[in-house]
Order: sequence, then C-alpha cells, then structure tokens
Amino acid sequence: MQITLLTHSKELVRPTNTGQLVMACHGLTVERRVWQRNQPDAQLLACMTQQPSVLLYPSDDAQPVNFSGGYEHLILLDGTWQEARKMYNRSPYLQALPAWQLDNLPTSQYRLRRNQQAGALCTAEVVIALLQMAGMAQDATALQVAFEVFNQAQS
Repeated sequence: MQITLLTHSKELVRPTNTGQLVMACHGLTVERRVWQRNQPDAQLLACMTQQPSVLLYPSDDAQPVNFSGGYEHLILLDGTWQEARKMYNRSPYLQALPAWQLDNLPTSQYRLRRNQQAGALCTAEVVIALLQMAGMAQDATALQVAFEVFNQAQS
C-alpha cells in the first residue's frame, strides 16, 4: 500500500499534526505532498496516471474501502476538516478520482484540536483503520501506540 498525504501548507507547522506520525511508520510507503491551489503537484499527478489511485474522502459518491479493487495508491487529505473540504472543492483532479470512505468508525480519541466534526478522525486514526482493514495488524498497532503517546504528550 502506498499512501500520499496531500497536506495543507498550514498543517505543516502545527505541532498537533498527526500526519508526521504516519510519515514515521516503518511498515508503510508514505510520501507527503503540499497542496497548492493554483499548481497541483506534478509528481502526484504523474503518480496518479501511472497507477490506479483512490482518494479517501467522504464525498457524495464515495464507496466503502475495498482493497480487492486493485487500488494500491491511496491519497489522504491532511489538514483540518475545513481545509480538507477546501482542498477537495478547489481541486478538480481530486474530484475526478474514485473516492473511498470509512464506515462504522469508532469515536475519535484525538483531543488536541477543538471543534472536531462528529464521526471524524485525525489522519493517524484514518491510517490505523486502513492498516487494520488491509490486514497489516502489526503496523496498525505500532502506529496506534505512537498516536496514543503523541495524543497524551501534546495535551
């Protein structure tokens, strides 16, 4: 599984960014690209044309996660929910991708930001759920432990 974190520029400097935990997860191939409204990342666009890619985003036409569909490249929007909506709405290339969403999720344990949407997870929690669904239990557990330590240390 290859994961691209498409990160809002404001998220890069926030100490509460859990994308940094995902980047440090040893069992994954993760890259970070910075979202720019007027100039999409050329390497991301090339990657999207070279391999089947899917966006993990709860759009109106999003389907439940399905690893049997041949998608090995997952794109996650890394930012606040308000920023993620802006990124999605202002990026036609993202809207053109097939979209997945996570269903039947537990309540988020992330408590480092206020005004979180009900039913929403932080980036690390999303990746933990994806790893569990993909049968990568050891990597999911390692990221879960790192997330719990991060969540406690930052609060």
